[in-house]
Amino acid sequence: MTRAADLHLHTRHSDGTFTPEELVRRAAEAGLACIALTDHDTVAGLAETARHCEAAGVEFIPGIELTAHLGQREVHVLGYCISHTEPEFVAQVERFKEARAQRVTDMVAKLQKAGVDLQTADVAGVAGAACALGRLHVARALVNRGFIQHMDEAFHRFIGKGKPAFVPKTHLNVADAAALIHKFNGVAILAHPGVSGLDDQLDGLLAAGLDGLEVWHSQQTSKQSKRYLAFAQARHCLVTGGSDCHGLAKGEALIGSVRLDCAYVERLKEFHVWALSKVS
Repeated sequence: MTRAADLHLHTRHSDGTFTPEELVRRAAEAGLACIALTDHDTVAGLAETARHCEAAGVEFIPGIELTAHLGQREVHVLGYCISHTEPEFVAQVERFKEARAQRVTDMVAKLQKAGVDLQTADVAGVAGAACALGRLHVARALVNRGFIQHMDEAFHRFIGKGKPAFVPKTHLNVADAAALIHKFNGVAILAHPGVSGLDDQLDGLLAAGLDGLEVWHSQQTSKQSKRYLAFAQARHCLVTGGSDCHGLAKGEALIGSVRLDCAYVERLKEFHVWALSKVS
């Protein structure tokens, strides 16, 4: 059996529902040989996840998912093998976390203006103290308070783009996101291009500093994945894949639903070592 990896996973440290321990347990149960934790704008769960992976015999790749922009279009950038304990990097990520908290505060104010009496404490109660806040937390708080029945309703009625309580994220352009990841010895990968609708921008995103793209993703079709793989092979760039599991935040637990051949993980690590040799 081919050794498989899932390189796009979230925990309660951002907008997932699993603890690091539960994430690793489920990874082992799914027969995964390797995982990467890529929480949004935080590295708070990496050390704990690494410990549980070591105990379970699962290879661990430290990661992060940054939100960037290309004009008005949102672009998610995955950073792998990053030097996540460097104080300067931790300080930068903390600023991202603070911006996320302010965004939620602004959303709650807009919801209250629209007649929905949600409080920031309701959102914080869902998320937990150490968490990097996001829209999924707002959606879950709205469900918990009985303002809506399903989380999708939160996005359709209130917090989706163009809706009355939507607040855009702080802008970080793609080149700066890639440069930040590279500065701290990481590899920068475009997340779920099919979900983000970025097919017409792939060459430009690589030119902005990205090292490859997420070819396989739980919301991308096999036809899309085949096209992205051909694109990446023609340009000799890296390819990755992952489920983008958020625990049970979006319904079913997706961990292991995308099974990346570990040969691609080895290529990722080889590129990382090569990139380090170029700057040392």
